[in-house]
Amino acid sequence: MKPDIPPVILAARGTPLTRHTEIIASWQNVGMTENAVNTAVTSASSPAIPAETSAVPPATRTANRPLGTPLGKHPTRVLFLGAGELGKEVTLELMRLGAWVCAADSYAGAPAQQVAHEYRALDMANAAELQALFDEIKPDIIVPEVEAIATDVLAGAAAAGAQVVPSAEIAAICMDRERLRVLAHEELGLPTTPYRFAGSLEELHAGASEVGYPCVVKPVMSSSGHGQSVVRSADAIDAAWTEAQEGRRAADEGDVSRVIVEALAPLERELTVLTVSSSAGIVTCAPIGQRQESGDYRESWQPATEPDGEAERARDIARTAVEGLVAKAQATGETGWGVFGVELFVLTDGSILFNEVSPRPHDTGMVTMTSQRLSEFALHARAILGLPITPEHVALTIPAGSVAASHAIVVAGDGEAEFTDVAAALAGPGTDLRIFAKPEVHGHRRMAVALAVGESEADARAKAGRVADALTITVE
Repeated sequence: MKPDIPPVILAARGTPLTRHTEIIASWQNVGMTENAVNTAVTSASSPAIPAETSAVPPATRTANRPLGTPLGKHPTRVLFLGAGELGKEVTLELMRLGAWVCAADSYAGAPAQQVAHEYRALDMANAAELQALFDEIKPDIIVPEVEAIATDVLAGAAAAGAQVVPSAEIAAICMDRERLRVLAHEELGLPTTPYRFAGSLEELHAGASEVGYPCVVKPVMSSSGHGQSVVRSADAIDAAWTEAQEGRRAADEGDVSRVIVEALAPLERELTVLTVSSSAGIVTCAPIGQRQESGDYRESWQPATEPDGEAERARDIARTAVEGLVAKAQATGETGWGVFGVELFVLTDGSILFNEVSPRPHDTGMVTMTSQRLSEFALHARAILGLPITPEHVALTIPAGSVAASHAIVVAGDGEAEFTDVAAALAGPGTDLRIFAKPEVHGHRRMAVALAVGESEADARAKAGRVADALTITVE
């Protein structure tokens, strides 16, 4: 049963509105003072996006990197900042192509560290430690896989000649919901929910009253639901402000986080559109459906079941968002190459809204390990090395009419997680499994993913679920 939520107001200029006309008239005003992004952040408004953004040639210094001699005289050196399960898959793909890889994370034994040529453990949000790592490794390519990174050091590395994936500028924008929303809606004209930004409790009260209740409050510099609240009345605004400050990532840094408050959309479902920027231009994958719990991915399936025309509308929004980001990168002399996970809302009336962008492979995209010609990890590896990605590379390879699904396996406990009964779990046709080999779990942690191909979405999801259920997982 769907909650009784008033119709959302589409945020793209020129979109017909159903209610709160006076709010949106103000919200669309370019001169909104309390929400204006600091001019130092949005310095020199972004250049117009050329009609053929995706055809802009790459920087020559990254177009033809030497491969095949990772231990030789002229290796292409890739440094991962973040070494989780997604980074592990990209590391393997890069090594298959002959690149040298070092995987860094905040702890030793992370999944990608187990397969890379070398690894390091450090606090990547510490500018001095990160700079020392760059000075030691001297990477040709830097691949941020997490958000807790000293972005000023990342920008310095790009200025010094390293290729940051997809770019230092894009990484900074996508870490900041304020900059990303301004780019998506106010510069690119993409439809979003109504929103306001606030830097104090008083501004949050005012912003929430303008977008209306119910609304969602999020820190601008966090992710994966951290510090996020659904607010249904003004009485809960104070608690939402506190949660945004204390529940966000990097809450221990002591500063006050700005927040975004946006109308709660009458959500039907969510989609991810993996979008790849490469030396050949920009291509999009078939939309991926998903199920979340507490803001975290639990299941995904591809292609998502959709009414006529929805897939193309979703892909158009994703392509426009990535074109805008790539234009920012290219304006600063960077490539903007790599995989982007563009997150979209599908509303109960069929409208599609832009939500956020992850400038790296997406957890819902793990389904592509069984659905596509190249997985999102292989696509990312090829794109960042300067290799062209075309529609053929992102094509579905499952039988026509069938669906692929992934099922996250979240383990609870305290200690090492040991998997047995794997043979029984994989006894069914069209199934697969990836065990991430994370060293320990404390509380709840995603430790593996089950994959399956079925005759329908329901069949594929059920098969992947049976793989997960058949496993015996012991934590000790």
